[in-house]
Order: sequence, then C-alpha cells, then structure tokens
Amino acid sequence: MSRRYALFLRSLAIALVLAIAPLVAANFVLNRFAENQARAEMAAIAKRYIARSEKAIDEAVKNLQMLHRDGATTCSNADRARFRNALSDAPFLQKIGLVDFDGIRMCIVPDQPLNGEAVLPVLRPEAPLVGIGMLTSGFEGARVALVSWRLENGIRLFAEIAPASIAIDPGADFLRSFRHVELTLGGDVLWLRSGEGGLEGYDADLPMTETVISEKYPLSAVVTAPSSAASHLVRDLKVISAIASAGFAILFVMGGVWISWKPGSEAEDEFVQAIRNSEFIPYYQPVMDIETGRLRGCEVLIRWLRPDGSIISPGQFMTFAETSGHIFEMTRQIMRKTRAEMEDLYHDNPDYKLSVNLFAGHFDDRQIIDDIVEIYGGSKIAYQQIVVEVTERQPLGNMDVARKIIAELQALGVRVALDDVGTGHGGLAYLQRLGIDIIKIDKMFIDYLGTDDNSTTIVDTLVELADNLGMGIIAEGVENVEQIERLRALGVSAAQGFVFAPALPAKLFLELAQALSTKPQEIGAGQQGKLAS
Repeated sequence: MSRRYALFLRSLAIALVLAIAPLVAANFVLNRFAENQARAEMAAIAKRYIARSEKAIDEAVKNLQMLHRDGATTCSNADRARFRNALSDAPFLQKIGLVDFDGIRMCIVPDQPLNGEAVLPVLRPEAPLVGIGMLTSGFEGARVALVSWRLENGIRLFAEIAPASIAIDPGADFLRSFRHVELTLGGDVLWLRSGEGGLEGYDADLPMTETVISEKYPLSAVVTAPSSAASHLVRDLKVISAIASAGFAILFVMGGVWISWKPGSEAEDEFVQAIRNSEFIPYYQPVMDIETGRLRGCEVLIRWLRPDGSIISPGQFMTFAETSGHIFEMTRQIMRKTRAEMEDLYHDNPDYKLSVNLFAGHFDDRQIIDDIVEIYGGSKIAYQQIVVEVTERQPLGNMDVARKIIAELQALGVRVALDDVGTGHGGLAYLQRLGIDIIKIDKMFIDYLGTDDNSTTIVDTLVELADNLGMGIIAEGVENVEQIERLRALGVSAAQGFVFAPALPAKLFLELAQALSTKPQEIGAGQQGKLAS
C-alpha cells in the first residue's frame, strides 16, 4: 500500500470516528483533558517558582559562606570591595552588607545612606546559622528577600535577593490571565503574589489549586485558578463538536485527500533531510579588543555543509528557514555544536563571550530559555559567557513578551545584544523597552567612517548613548586599519570584521584563539594583514 493511500485511509477513518462520536462523550473527554492539562501546567508553574527561589537562596548562601570563609566580615574598604566582587558574579543578588546584633545595617554594597532601621530581627542565642526574611520593598508583586549568615561576634552578613529574579511569568497562555500565585516563606510570610484578582468573575466555588513545597527551604508555592479557566483550552473544539461535527468530518476528509495526494515539495524535503543529517554547522567570527589586541570571544554564524563538501552561505537559506519554522531546530543544533566544540576553550578563558544569533520568533515564547538551560546548563560554558543577539531588521511580534523573556535570560546571567542598530524597525524603542546590554554598530555606518560626516556623527552618538546607558558596544564589518583608528578615537574598544578574520570553522578558530592567548596581536597603524588567513 502506498504512503499516500495509507494517509488517505487514515484521514477517512479519523473523520468517520469524529462524525459518529456522541457529543456528550466528546464534551466529557475534552473537559477531563482540559482540567488535567490545566492542573499539570499549574503544578509546573509552582515548581518553576520553587526552583527559581531555591536557586536564588542557594546563590545567596554560597556567596555569604565564601565571604565568611575568606574573612570578609567587616565594613572596611577591602571587605566592601570583596562584597562588590561577589555581587558581580551573582546575577540573583542585588546587595550585600553587614547588620549588627539588633539587625540594623552597618554597611551595604552598593553604597546607600543608612537610615538606622532594623532589617532583620534581633539575633537570638538559638538562631540558626542561616536566616531568611523579607523587606517591604518589591517589584511586580515580588518582595526583596534577605538571606543572613551568622558570624561568631553577633554580626551577620546578609544578601538581598533581587525581586526581579523570581518575578518570572511562567505558564501557558490559556492560564496566564486567570491563575493566581502565592510564594510564601514559613507558610505565612509572603514573598511573591502574582495574578491578584484572577478569580473574580469566575466560578470561585470550584477553584483548582496546586501546591508545591520545597524540600530544601521552608518555601511553598500555591497556584490557584477557576475551574472555568480550563475550558478556554478546548472552548473552540467544544463549539465545533457541538454545531458542526458532520461538516468538520467532511472537511477533514477533504484535507486528508489534499495532504495525501498533493505534489511533494522538493525544497522542503531537502531542507528537512539536511536538518536530520546535522548539515548546518557553526562558524566563528572573532570579536577583538582593539585596544589590547586580545580576543574577546566570537559571534556564531551558520553555514550549510552539503554532503559533497560545498558550503552554502546563510543568505541562500535563512529566509526559508525562518518562514518555514525550521530555524528553531537549526538554532538548537548550532548551540549544541558550539557547546561540544568550544566548551574547553571557554572554560579556560572565562572572559570570552559566545554570541548566538536569534530571530524575532525566538522571542514569542520562553522555549528559547528552556533550550539555553538544557544545552548550556551544566556545561563548561557559563551562562555569563553567553550573548544572544536580536536583530533590529525584523520586528518583534510582542514587545511585552519579548521584554519578559529577555529579563529571564538576564536573570540567568545571559547578556543580550541588539544587532544591526539603526537599520531596522525598532530604533530607540528597542533600547528603551528591552533592557539591552550591548549595542552592535552595523557595517553600513562603519564603511563610511572618515569619508562621510553623517556616519561619523551616528557612530559617535551611538557610543555616547551606550556609555550613558551603561551598555557595551561592538563595531561590525571592520575592514581596514583606518577604521580601527577612527573607532578607537570615538571610544569603541571592541570590533569584528575581515580586517581581523572572516568567520572560521571550529578548528581554525581554536588555533587562532591559541595563538592570540600566547601572543596578543598588536592592532594599529602598522598592521596591514589579517589575524587569520
């Protein structure tokens, strides 16, 4: 039996089953399915909040323990400097300091005026080594949590957990408008409340509730939603089954016939086969420090390595990959390969950054966060070494959703760069609303440095803007030494382009990195060649 004929028979059988199934049975099944899905999603939401909270507390305890072990237990300038160093490596923490016996701040980093108010209770003789408390200040329903570490002299080290680190927005779209979340400490101290008023106007007599309790700390997360919220998941299916089951069956048969007998797409089949064969590979373009000649990392670019050994540039396939949706699996494959090829180099060079290009569709939901955690979590490449690039050439579908996804990436330690600045749809709105960490100056402005006053003015303005907003800045498409000198004069210290090296396969990039680590390249007026040929 041919594949097409088998597809046709299967479509016909499914259509007949749909046509004769009793509507009551259909509604029963849909309702049970919806409720189970809703409860499973609610439990997953609670687990994510607990996991995020445990991770934040673990980070606070680890850093306070390290400070105690290293003897950073005073308000001296040297110890405050150690506090700052600890904060720089702790994305979940926003402040570190000391309190006295009465719980009053003695000092705090970053520096701020001390008002003499107690932020922790008076130290009791039987107090545990680690304490957890809450401040009244907060962000998006989350309060600032305080983790303290008792010292021998009655003084306590403390760390403030940034409320943004747990103010995540997990969960499926069908629950987001209805669910109510409470994260509590010790059963009665509120840490976070999200979705207040979510039960109003619904069947509050039959709420669904899922509770998850931490096994490490006295934390509990309770997610509640009205039972009617689950019906939104299958509402359209129930309407269709009620008023048009017969018509739907006919349409299903017609669709099955069309799918079974339509001509195959040769391009689609070839592309899918290429993904299955892992023919898409990463190339690495070095990013250089033009002040010191040292390597700062690389931008990961994609190439199609055909079975015959030929290389296809992304300009010939990226548009199809994005419009067809294949870009998501291609990106996952590229990230997995960068981990396998680069993790030893990046483990030995913790200052290196690995930039991965994303497209607008990656910011429509939080799947990209799960992908990054799955691929790089537990690898030798730290989250703090990863940079994701979002291009300005493609408009983002939903700025609010994109901002939340970016915030959650940044909470992990991942930095976010805005590529092709000044050439696309977003403009200053992206810089204002997305919380960008790095600006990348597009090649079109670099090309005319020194020959066009407008380009020089634009680059100078971008440098000043990045400096005022505390952002990093990288110049793209640098092709000659004169451009390097002009970029230096304008205050740009990082660049990439053919003057240094083109995008390289893994072996050549590793050789280049090894050579530069042994003897950094002097970049200046005397340089006429490239770092890699």
